[in-house]
Amino acid sequence: MRSLYRVYWYTGYKVNAIGAHLPLCCLFSKTNNAPVRSSEAFVMFILKRQDVEISTIQHPKRDQQVPILYYQGQTFRLISVFRANQEEEAKALWRELTDNRGKACVLLEETDRYSVWGKVRLDQLSTETEDSTKTGTLLVASILLLQSVYIDIKELLGIRQAVLFEKDMASVCRQKQYPQVSSPESLKYLLSVDPVSAAQLPTWQENHIVTFLQELYRLGKVYFGNTNFAHPIVDKLQDMSENDRSFFINWLSQSPVNKTWQ
Repeated sequence: MRSLYRVYWYTGYKVNAIGAHLPLCCLFSKTNNAPVRSSEAFVMFILKRQDVEISTIQHPKRDQQVPILYYQGQTFRLISVFRANQEEEAKALWRELTDNRGKACVLLEETDRYSVWGKVRLDQLSTETEDSTKTGTLLVASILLLQSVYIDIKELLGIRQAVLFEKDMASVCRQKQYPQVSSPESLKYLLSVDPVSAAQLPTWQENHIVTFLQELYRLGKVYFGNTNFAHPIVDKLQDMSENDRSFFINWLSQSPVNKTWQ
């Protein structure tokens, strides 16, 4: 079995390379058998398809099948899928979840794609999926606002200014290290995709949404010289369902950007 992983402090037991369960106080690094520092807090794997078992289960609250990956007695749910030429984007998300957020994750390498999976208990699946759906709704709305600002700049200020805005926004995304939006090409995708029906969007957390909207507002104000572009936002979210639009507006009213986007 070919698998690469770094060993970190982890709640429970770590299954080592030969299948033995090591208690927390006996964790060692795979490379040099050095004790693991308690400040490091998760397990991360890079696995091949033959290393794992994948099946689907019925979602407890929805009429849909949920992909589940099984590895050494642990279960992981699908977070995001990447094309074969998106290796760096896949690894960036994997590192973001593990290094920065302390989550136990699997990066699965297949011939035609990469996928990132997060550790989950099956009895937590309902809550986990609902949280992901809510964040996805916030992201869809944020992309629609991005596209609205871009289109307004293009129509009112000209193509040259729109190109500069695209470059500035790509620079912001790179500096802020937004997962899966680290290149100009990935931002161009966000500017052109229909986020409501897209099969694949970045996997962000709420803090990413907040800073993204803050930076979008800041740049919009620079280009337009005023804040008229930021309201009323309900007109810019017409592609969303009424429920999703209401959810976003309610979230926005309680968020740190409630004074800017209205």
